[in-house]
Amino acid sequence: MSEPGRLFVVAVPIGHPKDITLRAIEVLQNVAAVICEEYREGSTLLAKLGIQNELMVVNEHNEESESARIVELLAQGKSLALISDCGTPVFADPGHFLLRTVVQAGLSVVPIPGPSSLTAALSVCDFPMEQFVFGGFLPREKDKRRRELERLRGMHLPVILMDTPYRMVALLKEVAQVFGNKQQVMLACDLTLPSERIYRGEIQAVLKQIEKQKSEFVLIIR
Repeated sequence: MSEPGRLFVVAVPIGHPKDITLRAIEVLQNVAAVICEEYREGSTLLAKLGIQNELMVVNEHNEESESARIVELLAQGKSLALISDCGTPVFADPGHFLLRTVVQAGLSVVPIPGPSSLTAALSVCDFPMEQFVFGGFLPREKDKRRRELERLRGMHLPVILMDTPYRMVALLKEVAQVFGNKQQVMLACDLTLPSERIYRGEIQAVLKQIEKQKSEFVLIIR
C-alpha cells in the first residue's frame, strides 16, 4: 500500500508575480493537482509560472462536497496543493472546512509559507506592534459592524482590518465614527504592485487623500 499523500497549503503572490518562492514552484509542479479558489485565477497563476497541472476548484460553494473527494485522493497517495486567489490560503479565505476534514482523517497538512498582505503591512508599520488584534473582515450588517468596532476599540490594542476594495473608503469612515477623526492609522494599498501606496496619519487626513479610491488594502488602527 502506498504512503498517503500530503496537502500542501501554498502561499502565492499578493500582487507582484516574482514574489513566488522556489519551494512553492517546486510543490506546484510536482503535486497531482492544484486546488484553487477560482479557475481563472488559478490557471492564470500557473501559466505565468510555466506550470502545467490539473486544477480543482474548491470554494465556499462546493467546499463541503469536494472535501471528501480530496481526502480520498490523499488516501490513495496523491499529494495536492491548496492555493487562494492571492496570498496565503485559508487566512480570510475558503479552506477551513477542507483542512479540518483532512486533519480529522489523520492525513498530513504541510504549510509552504510566502506572501501575505498582513505580514507585509506589519513589516512597514511605524508604530509598536508587539501585540495586536486581527479584526479581519467585519460583519456585513451595519449595526453588527458598529458593535464589533466598538468592541475592538475597547481592547486598547492596535487593530488590523480588511475588506473588499469597493468598501475601503466606507470602512475608514466607519472607523472614524467609532475611534474618532484624529485616530492614527496606517493604510497599505495594493501592496507589491506598481500602484502600491501607504498612507499614514490621522484617519480624517487619510480619507482626504484616498477620496473615492478602490484598492486591495490592509488597515492598521493604532
